Amino acid sequence: MTTMESLIGLVNRIQRACTVLGDHGGDNALPTLWEALPSVAVVGGQSSGKSSVLESIVGRDFLPRGSGIVTRRPLVLQLHKTEEGMSEYAEFLHIPRRKYTDFATVRKEIQDETDKITGRSKQISPIPIHLSIYSPNVVNLTLIDLPGLTKVAIDGQPESIVADIENMVRSYVEKPNCLILAISPANQDIATSDAIKLAREVDPTGDRTFGVLTKLDLMDKGTNAIDVLEGRSYRLQHPWVGVVNRSQADINKNVDMIAARRREREYFASSPDYGHLASKMGSEYLAKLLSKHLEQVIRARIPSITSLINKTIDELESEMDHLGRPIALDAGAQLYTILELCRAFDRIFKEHLDGGRPGGDRIYGVFDNQLPAALKKLPFDRHLSIQNVRKVVSQADGYQPHLIAPEQGYRRLIEGALNYFRGPAEASVDAVHFVLKELVRKSLNETQELKRFPTLTSEIAAAATEALERFRDDSRKTTVRLVEMESSYLTVDFFRKLPQEVEKAGNNPPAPTVDRYTEGHFRRIASNVTSYVSMVSETLRNNIPKAVVYCQVREAKRALLNHFYVQIGKKEGKQLGQLLDEDPALMERRVQCAKRLELYKSARDEIDSVSWVR
Repeated sequence: MTTMESLIGLVNRIQRACTVLGDHGGDNALPTLWEALPSVAVVGGQSSGKSSVLESIVGRDFLPRGSGIVTRRPLVLQLHKTEEGMSEYAEFLHIPRRKYTDFATVRKEIQDETDKITGRSKQISPIPIHLSIYSPNVVNLTLIDLPGLTKVAIDGQPESIVADIENMVRSYVEKPNCLILAISPANQDIATSDAIKLAREVDPTGDRTFGVLTKLDLMDKGTNAIDVLEGRSYRLQHPWVGVVNRSQADINKNVDMIAARRREREYFASSPDYGHLASKMGSEYLAKLLSKHLEQVIRARIPSITSLINKTIDELESEMDHLGRPIALDAGAQLYTILELCRAFDRIFKEHLDGGRPGGDRIYGVFDNQLPAALKKLPFDRHLSIQNVRKVVSQADGYQPHLIAPEQGYRRLIEGALNYFRGPAEASVDAVHFVLKELVRKSLNETQELKRFPTLTSEIAAAATEALERFRDDSRKTTVRLVEMESSYLTVDFFRKLPQEVEKAGNNPPAPTVDRYTEGHFRRIASNVTSYVSMVSETLRNNIPKAVVYCQVREAKRALLNHFYVQIGKKEGKQLGQLLDEDPALMERRVQCAKRLELYKSARDEIDSVSWVR
């Protein structure tokens, strides 16, 4: 096999493998390997002879025939040259591992597969049929047979059929790696050729277009197509090729393609009009011309193809790292894997708390915004109103009024005020608990290694939530104790200073007899209690965050999964395996990723093995 055949055959194999793996274009932002490899699209109007040209290139009668629109789905035809003496056969992608040696059944399968999607109507579908033919009588090529262009819709077709077919054809021929085989019948004016018109629009320079003139033998006597074939009527970058296909009578008589090729050669050799062009005419020459040009295009694009392959290999290997390798079956390796996954989650969780990832700042927001705002909203104005102070002091005195200072009244007022601090203290604990739960959820989602193990992820989430609830309970007890401590023992020095401050406030000493039940007296009591409560509020504002961080945040960083680790260490191999039960969809994704990676690495090695040969 020549280097050219090896290179084009390699491209065919890669394209087929891409198709099997579904790596053949679509909505991907980056071009796939399939799109990077060149192919040949066969374009022409209905009844222009497209099918006959394809069959002449293949050397087999295998395509459906009929009037009107016959090709209703794209046919991706891959020709693979085999060693001389080997039997010919065909394979369909949708029926893997079945070899067709009777090409009449190939025709029927194409028809049946078309009808399966489009029905027996004249509708079309963009879903391609993939067919590979292996034969010693072909050259390595990938040809795409597209529905014939038409100008009007016939009965049973929607009005949009004309635009639908053109858009489908354009979706193939607009790609820069697609060569265009423009089929035009010789017995029609080339200026009206649908194929040439479309090719001119998508390939204005003509670098990708090969013109093929069919039905030369059906032209009116006394006329010929020399001006077209020699490029005077419409010039292309590549030479026009004329072909003579089997007539309908030949088809009806089942004239085989080998005999048809021989007749074609004889026609050009003996033609007074085309004899001087005979060596560059015919379907055999067309196939070799396309194959040779395809080889040149492939060689020119090997650097970009190799670059795409290497980039895709890097992406696939990165994806495989995220998906993870298959899990070992022994209990020791499974336990190690579980602990490593837990550590990966714990590391991300700590990064959120420490500022490496967003979220930890919300805890500071609880202390800096929510707690001060809650303290300011406490109803001290109502609790220390003149009416309530009078009521509390009077009730505290009982049947004997206080003699000097209403100490019991003071204590009751202060204790009642301090009880209000329980609400903000517990609210701070709950707010931080909510933030920590959210960070656990985010950390689990961001731990890529865990995505393949939904059961383990759920167990870690449950264990972390349980631990956070324990930390919350401890934190609530501690912060409530802080409030109760303030109530259980008042700061005496604060009140000892009050008389001195009162004396310093005026030049005259207070009257020896003061009515203890005047409004001014109760207002002074309310003011003193307010000052004391404000001092306690400032203390709690500083100490509550310390307690919360110590009991919740610090413990979450230090021992979030400690209890879980103890429980994991007690599990048997079967239980560990259940924790590592993967999502079936993710397992399938890994299998497909591994197959694609193998495909791209194989493609790189094979391209390297032939690209250096000249």
